[in-house]
Amino acid sequence: MRACFGVKTQQLISRVFRHPVHPSAAVQWRLAQSRLLSAGESKPRPSMLKHLTFKIKATGPITVAEYMREVLTNPVTGYYVRNNMLGPDGDFITSPEISQIFGELLGVWILSEWMGAGRPKHLQLVELGPGKGSLASDILRVFSQLKSVLDGCSVSLHLVEVSPALSGVQAQTLTGGSSVESSSEDDPVFRRGETSAGQPVFWYRRLEDVPAGFSIFIAHEFFDALPIHTFQRTPKGWREVLVDIDPEKQNRLRFVVSPSPTPASSALIQPEERRSHVEVCADGGVLVQQISRRIVEDGGAALIADYGHDGTKTDTFRGFKGHRLHDVLSSPGSADLTADVDFSFLRTMTRGGVACLGPVTQKMFLKNMGIDVRMEVLLRNCSDGPTRMQLIRSYDMLMNPEKMGERFLFFSLLHHSRLAKPKKTEGMKLEDKSPAPLPVGGFTEISFS
Repeated sequence: MRACFGVKTQQLISRVFRHPVHPSAAVQWRLAQSRLLSAGESKPRPSMLKHLTFKIKATGPITVAEYMREVLTNPVTGYYVRNNMLGPDGDFITSPEISQIFGELLGVWILSEWMGAGRPKHLQLVELGPGKGSLASDILRVFSQLKSVLDGCSVSLHLVEVSPALSGVQAQTLTGGSSVESSSEDDPVFRRGETSAGQPVFWYRRLEDVPAGFSIFIAHEFFDALPIHTFQRTPKGWREVLVDIDPEKQNRLRFVVSPSPTPASSALIQPEERRSHVEVCADGGVLVQQISRRIVEDGGAALIADYGHDGTKTDTFRGFKGHRLHDVLSSPGSADLTADVDFSFLRTMTRGGVACLGPVTQKMFLKNMGIDVRMEVLLRNCSDGPTRMQLIRSYDMLMNPEKMGERFLFFSLLHHSRLAKPKKTEGMKLEDKSPAPLPVGGFTEISFS
């Protein structure tokens, strides 16, 4: 659908587009390309396998959700707790590491939604699973470029992160290493600091610890790492898929089907479900409900970008190690585990409390946000051959349907008032009409005419 994006928002975009590409972006991309296929595999960690084996022997087969939770976030041996897994030397690379344009356009989206909400005096940017801090850094750079637009608004950054290792990397990116860790385990803020521009930055382990207030929530490649329950339709009804010890192979795990219903198989399957194999992320549903409630009570919006589908896929559970697919049950704790996000389930879990837009493909979202205009400006002002090639390659990675263009989807949660139609005057009574709401960036096409 085509719609005028609004003069003020167009001005935001044009002002951001005048700024050059960050000098480190080309270096990051070249490093990523040169090492993408050569990243070596680390040695397996038998401690996690031993821990899971003891657990299964003691309590019986465990759910896929419990397996994922242990492997990824166990406080002693969890993959996210012990590893810095991002970038060319890690197990995967995300869009902010490929091109700063990605973060710039999301920064414009956030400002557009802040403006659409009436320019509140306080703006909390809340990012779930902030990776290396690259996305937040690019967004805050846009805020600095457009500080006259934000004049009178106090901006703070709130990061929800479970990995101590990654929080240190984020602190270096965002505060130059000047952050301090809390001395108390009871403090909900386990690290705090300040950007060079003076914006306060806070780190939390749980979303519920982030203070109330008008907030824009960003979750990029976050929901796909949350634990999923897996179910199989059988002649006897729905049964949950579990993880058990393989009796025929030493030090190996296997999938089994529960012989009887489990609490999850009884509670999480939707009555209208027609697929024969289903993955349900209960934790994702709870998080969406928390975010929706905060948007209703305090105002704001949420943007979720991830691998996903709209209730169509079945078996998407997979592992990544050294930028390659990896057996999810092999060497647990040494590889990332992920599953495509079921956006239809997230929509259902909002219970209609907020307005949901999408999902739309990353290609459509970025095109609607004006990535082509940004590229034209950058290429027109760039005479360096290698840098031009880097820009073209990064654009292709983000937009090519065979790469990230159609594999990633964007989904938004908005306060219902954000999309409310203007009031109409009645009879001869003179009333001020409410301004028509701005079209939501990314989900409608920007018109620069």
